[in-house]
Amino acid sequence: MRRVWIRELAGWSGALAIALVTAAQVASSARSELLFRDGDSLIVALFARSVLSSVPLDWAMSSVLFLPESAVFAGLDTLLPLDVNGLLAVNAVINMLALYGALRLVAGPRRKGTAPVAWALVGLLAFGVLAMTDVSGSRDALELASLLLTTTYYSSTVIAVVLSVGLVRRLVDRDRGGGALLVALGTTAAVATLSNPLYAVWATVPITVILALMLPRAPHRIRPTMILVALLTGTALGFLGRIPFRAWISNTGADYIQPEQWMESVGYYGALLTTRAGTPAGVIGILIVIALIVLAVVGTARAEDTGSRFVSTVAWVMPVLVIIGAIGLGTHAARYLQPLAFAPVLALVAAPRSWRAPFRVQSVVAAAVSAVLLMGGVLSVPRLAGASATPDPDLRCVTDWVNASGRTGAGQFWTVRLPKLHVEDPSRLVQVDHQLNGYAWLVNREDFGAIEVSFLVEDAQTVEWRLPPSEIPDEVIDCGRYRIIDFGDATVPLGPQHS
Repeated sequence: MRRVWIRELAGWSGALAIALVTAAQVASSARSELLFRDGDSLIVALFARSVLSSVPLDWAMSSVLFLPESAVFAGLDTLLPLDVNGLLAVNAVINMLALYGALRLVAGPRRKGTAPVAWALVGLLAFGVLAMTDVSGSRDALELASLLLTTTYYSSTVIAVVLSVGLVRRLVDRDRGGGALLVALGTTAAVATLSNPLYAVWATVPITVILALMLPRAPHRIRPTMILVALLTGTALGFLGRIPFRAWISNTGADYIQPEQWMESVGYYGALLTTRAGTPAGVIGILIVIALIVLAVVGTARAEDTGSRFVSTVAWVMPVLVIIGAIGLGTHAARYLQPLAFAPVLALVAAPRSWRAPFRVQSVVAAAVSAVLLMGGVLSVPRLAGASATPDPDLRCVTDWVNASGRTGAGQFWTVRLPKLHVEDPSRLVQVDHQLNGYAWLVNREDFGAIEVSFLVEDAQTVEWRLPPSEIPDEVIDCGRYRIIDFGDATVPLGPQHS
């Protein structure tokens, strides 16, 4: 028993080192834009801090509620004396650790001739390398692995999908019992679907298809049937649980479904793939994914037990179904294809066989790998801290001016959200469109209690304002990439809300 705990602790230590190296590299690249500054990426931090501040809540969310992500960020914000960027950096490391935990579950229990801890680490390392090949600052790039490190782009959904695969694998590997695992599977499905209905597309549909195909061959058909019941019931309960939140859900996701645009979708994703293949890092990432999918197909053909066959099949069927679904529904968003990054990694933990070598050789190799991981993790801490603490004098100029003014201003979505997160009172910056109508999207609608503003914040992303000719700025404050259009003692009225 003591040796088991030592082995598991070593696995988590190695996972922490890999998580630190990955987060530090991503945060030190152009991808840091998505971690720390992108307008979409800040929703969880804005929402969590809104909840912690005890202000009235009337949020306009998308179809995603970000409930687990917000709980994690709020917990970090409560416990750690860090600024927002520091919390986002720590959150990135925690997301990677959560993925390791899920991969460890998928790898199965320790048995003779297996090395689930080692292979879970290998899987996490492969995913980390994929994330490190993501080098652009674009949210629309086909750079999917690094999205897990953000608080916004469905990190909890990714973890829930991998957890579900692990729970199903543990269930099909058991001869009897497993009631607690069935409850855990149903609960995971319910919470994940409640927060993000995309779980049903990424997990429920592929797992259901695979289990249905396995049913005729299952020696005990009652087990796959019970698994399906737990999974489908949990997913259904998750959808029902969304009903009390309907006032907060500004878009159910139905508007994203446009099957008549499937040809445009093919062109869109094809262009993303071409762009991805245009850089050496992108080529490496593509080759890794292809190699893992080939390994998964081979694993399906050669699997010696039901659990290994199930995981191997998920590793290649899930990406295929997600691609077909994304194109068939006419979607245009790279983030929907994240299973292309994390699902193939499951091929590495489908059949975690141990390495047959003399004990002394195994010990030397394990010690060497541990030393490398430890060194990498230690060296990555100051690198990650430095990346998260990079000064932003332009942002500081805006936030200092807004804090000192004591007045209420406005800005457009892509411009205002970063200053809004960093000012002392976020309600002092109202989110509007170019006509000064309230833009109720991923924001607390209580902010629109301000019926007029006395300054505007703009940058290169700001659509040209359409203001009444009578509205003449009193002063324009230069803050680098930002400008503050100050109307002084005058005010500009806000128009009605829309999402």
